[in-house]
Amino acid sequence: MSRRVVITGMGWITPLGSDVASVWSKLLGGMTAIGPTTRFDASTFATNFAAEVKNFNLANFLAEAPRHAHAGISTQFALAAAAQAWHQAGLGHSGGPAAGGNFRVSPAAWFDPSRMGMYLGAGEGSLDYSHFLATNLASWQPDTKTIDDRAWTKEALSRMTRTVELEQEPSSTLTHLAEAFGCMGPSFNCMTACAASTQAVGEAFEIIRRGDADLMFAGGAHSMIHLLGMTGFIRLTAMSTNREAMAHAAKPFDAERDGFVMGEGAGMLILEDAEHALRRGAKIIAEVAGYGSSADAYRITDIDPQGKGAIAAMSQACRQAGISPRERGPDGRPQVHYISAHGTGTKENDRIETRAVKGLFGDLAQDVPFSSVKSMLGHLIQAAGAVELMTCVKAIETGMLPPTMNLTTPDPECDLDHVPNAARDLRAQGVEVCLSNSFGFGGQNDTLCVRRFR
Repeated sequence: MSRRVVITGMGWITPLGSDVASVWSKLLGGMTAIGPTTRFDASTFATNFAAEVKNFNLANFLAEAPRHAHAGISTQFALAAAAQAWHQAGLGHSGGPAAGGNFRVSPAAWFDPSRMGMYLGAGEGSLDYSHFLATNLASWQPDTKTIDDRAWTKEALSRMTRTVELEQEPSSTLTHLAEAFGCMGPSFNCMTACAASTQAVGEAFEIIRRGDADLMFAGGAHSMIHLLGMTGFIRLTAMSTNREAMAHAAKPFDAERDGFVMGEGAGMLILEDAEHALRRGAKIIAEVAGYGSSADAYRITDIDPQGKGAIAAMSQACRQAGISPRERGPDGRPQVHYISAHGTGTKENDRIETRAVKGLFGDLAQDVPFSSVKSMLGHLIQAAGAVELMTCVKAIETGMLPPTMNLTTPDPECDLDHVPNAARDLRAQGVEVCLSNSFGFGGQNDTLCVRRFR
């Protein structure tokens, strides 16, 4: 018999801040984190703006921060988010100055580290651009237009360091979390682009469900606000170029949308076997009830225009959760009360995701609120799914739905209830069941279903 899987801890690092409660309040208030890019000189870039994490210091979250000082920025985001989740789950006591919210890892005596693992959607680490580019230039032979291998190696040995180079590997985030929190159970990392951290949570859910672990860190971390990351998406024409109104450039489902806005950050959750959580007296925040995953098998740069893969992922998640998308519940409402949209703000994604929701819910699609917080946070790439799943949990906790901001010109092809420009109060009815969608570049589709734990 499969086990029930619950969420007992959550933490995030976002462009709007790092405290879960305060960031949630900002999202409900429609605040934006989008502004000029400061990580590098982007003045000549078609897109010179992003949603950056500001004033981040790992020491404000983790007492052992000096041991991870050499980690890349996305790994440090992951450590900080994990520390928050760990603390909320009651798995360790606070350390350091109380005002700093600094958490010292201290597993309880009953805890078996071999039964706690990690499934992450962590992106590449920080790239050592200056030394790498200098090495390439020093070894370039202009007469023959070739690289001198010996000169390259000599220059690389003088400029580069092993620790920095190793931190570029996505697997390094797993290593840091294992060291910081004593995880000795199953350990995986996936890189399925924008779907990665939703897939990570889903696969962690399955690991606990089948009995291979009692607790799992699940989530993702990423920063692509760097030269190659921004350049690549600009060349793909996937990013907004609305430099004159950058604060409002993220316009999911709007007829005038022209691409997504790059963000960065991390979202981490503690998933736990429900009986294990209840035995140790943990507060259960929500239940993960279903997970669906599919691949479009359509084209490396495009998703299936009919949304077949997205429909398959959402259908699987609903089926596993025991939900009938085309039937109303006892209260007369659809059985899903909110969908956190992938909602990037690209022409193709928003149109096809809307089509997929209609394909799944049929005549009930218009009655399911369906919004995108990327309009405020930007697109956190591999971290996006976990952060957006957390907004579903907060919707269940608070009865409030976050808006899709900047939706001023309705698109006839995106004609569902996108909660435009203002949060919605559903406290009278309650929010019991949510879906969270993440659709990766090239057709990786993942959906999670979360519900109130009863």
